[in-house]
Amino acid sequence: MRAAVFHGAGEPLQIEDVEKPAADEDQVVVETEACGICRSDWHAWKGDWSWIGVMPTDGLVFGHEPAGTVVEVGDNVERVREGDQVTVPFNLSDGTCQHCRSGRGNICEQMVPLGFLKMAPGAFAEQFPVRQADHNIVKLPDNVDPVHVAGLGCRFATAFHGLVHRVDVTPGDWVVVHGLGGVGLSSVHIADALGANVIGVDIMDEKLDKAEELGADETLNANNVKDVPQAVKKFTESSRGCDIAVDALGVAETCQNAINSLGKGGQHLQIGLTTSEEGGEVSLPVDTMVMDEREFYGSFGMPPNEYDEIFRMMERGKIDPGKIVTETVSLDEVPDMIEGMGDYQTVGIPVCNEF
Repeated sequence: MRAAVFHGAGEPLQIEDVEKPAADEDQVVVETEACGICRSDWHAWKGDWSWIGVMPTDGLVFGHEPAGTVVEVGDNVERVREGDQVTVPFNLSDGTCQHCRSGRGNICEQMVPLGFLKMAPGAFAEQFPVRQADHNIVKLPDNVDPVHVAGLGCRFATAFHGLVHRVDVTPGDWVVVHGLGGVGLSSVHIADALGANVIGVDIMDEKLDKAEELGADETLNANNVKDVPQAVKKFTESSRGCDIAVDALGVAETCQNAINSLGKGGQHLQIGLTTSEEGGEVSLPVDTMVMDEREFYGSFGMPPNEYDEIFRMMERGKIDPGKIVTETVSLDEVPDMIEGMGDYQTVGIPVCNEF
């Protein structure tokens, strides 16, 4: 089968013929119908994240935002059948640890990231295997376009989990999102659906325009102001600051700007992971955070048990992940798409749907 194969940090991915996966007793094999092309793929391709144990090796197949159809089922799998249309979280869990048992499989003790380790080859391929399928497989509702839900494996799901389950967004709150890539635009759309007043911050007008389409009440081009946090606060009543701030990019400047956009008692949601420049660490205004009782939260993917919440909101027209999808490409175009993410010009979520 055809797949996009990694051969070293910064080296172009190669489209090659590789062996088809076979399902072990607890696995299924999924035929890929769509897979989002994510900035996390770019980070790993560049060689970032060694400080958190992500070290891609030669021959790895990336791709962690898939949707597809089950074509093979292991002997011990009971809940999944051939022909099921499915997706999976990128952070595949084992279903048995204390976190999995308490509904937090996204931080499983034995978590294996899809498309970042050879033991879990990804979905920039015609087919991919899924470990512990009874636990990790998420069945899609009928009549859902696979392209529209390709971002659920990572970006849309991470934003949803963060805004719904990690911080406390209530109607009328001011929510600012710093960085309007795929996960940032997803955050804007979800925060709007939750009834918040949403501010989008970026340095590209095209992304700001897209944020407005997705529900942003206010937008700010960070290149046009000297003090981004103060400019954000001016949108809020009496310039009191935001209730929730999201860093959806993961660089020191956006993280610090997000925290400094908060008012007293505000909550910071960190979704973006850092680059090699930060190396996993960012300095924070600790004294201000203490005196204002500002809180810092992280969001890492989403456990399988929360997907039905997204599907219910989709069914009622409250959210539409497909609105974040901006283009579709073939597998042959994936290497250039990933390499091109280094200029931060990508708007929304590009999806591969031709294999």
